Amino acid sequence: MVLEVSKSFLYGLGQTKILGYDVPYESHIAIPLFLLLIILVGILLDRIVIRILLKAVAKTETPLDDIVLKQIRRWLPFWLFLLGVTVAVESLSIPSKLTAGIHIAVMFAFIGSIVIPATAFVLALLDLWGRRQESVRTLVPTLRWIAKLIFAIIGVLIVLDTLNISITPLLTTLGIGSVAIALALQDTLTNIFAGFYIVADRPFHVGDYVKLDTGDEGTVIGIGWRSTKIRTLPNTVIVVPNQKVAQSVVTNYDKPEQEMAALVQVGVSYNSDLKKVEQVTIEVAKQVLRDVPGGVSTFEPFIRYHTFGDSSINFTVILRVQKFVDRYLITHEFIKRLHSRYAQEGIEIPFPQRVVHIQQGKV
Repeated sequence: MVLEVSKSFLYGLGQTKILGYDVPYESHIAIPLFLLLIILVGILLDRIVIRILLKAVAKTETPLDDIVLKQIRRWLPFWLFLLGVTVAVESLSIPSKLTAGIHIAVMFAFIGSIVIPATAFVLALLDLWGRRQESVRTLVPTLRWIAKLIFAIIGVLIVLDTLNISITPLLTTLGIGSVAIALALQDTLTNIFAGFYIVADRPFHVGDYVKLDTGDEGTVIGIGWRSTKIRTLPNTVIVVPNQKVAQSVVTNYDKPEQEMAALVQVGVSYNSDLKKVEQVTIEVAKQVLRDVPGGVSTFEPFIRYHTFGDSSINFTVILRVQKFVDRYLITHEFIKRLHSRYAQEGIEIPFPQRVVHIQQGKV
């Protein structure tokens, strides 16, 4: 008799439908067992499957798989909880209005649990991009804000569509509003998209020394969503709209590498011994590149004669500096030392002069 009562309590007098299957237990037994099964599955997935996958993806070069698995591990218990709530509501005898309300709440929670990790994944990608590309760090906050706004709008639209609320008027309103905003903020949006173009095309990075076709030049200290900031040699900052930068011819003195040639123009008298001039000039150039900070000491300087001028034979001295701004100190020291050495060697740097022959005509 006791066995029959226990068996009756265990199996009950009917069945419970769970996920479309008939379970031979009453709901007060079947539902707790199902919830216990969900907990066990969650523990199994977290402690074994996900941990194994995390160890496997940790060996890969890309961090994207790590981000995805961490988001899944974070939200897996919540998804299992929503599954348990859904099953319990469908299996228990509760008022239909309360059931509908719980279903709506579960739906909202599930949509949020999808939108939030998707947003977090995109934000993590943007942060990773900002860490790897120094030139886009100033754009990351703006891109994060735009990403959050887009995912929030997508989430709201999904919820409204799930509730059978027509989103066509809302989409129409958003379209008209977007056009109005685009017209009102035309210059701002142009600069924003120009900033994206600069980041994508990468004609320069933060820290590069550049020169625009307007004559402005200096070190790039920031690429923002509206403008690019350039610090000049006098330590002033030029703020250039991104649209102007995108339309300009940009000379980047740090690409493809920072080392560059420094050219110095020199002229000597027609009476000079050009072989001696070349020898003395190269000696001075080597000394400057070796002693002055910013010079490339391993470079072999050379000269090239190129012009018979009005009062001098002109040539170019080719030096090499470590970066663009070093050319000023190198040129400064080279001219000082070359002038002193020419004076010692008796090499003349003539003043500009022109000989004019006047022929008197017959009266």
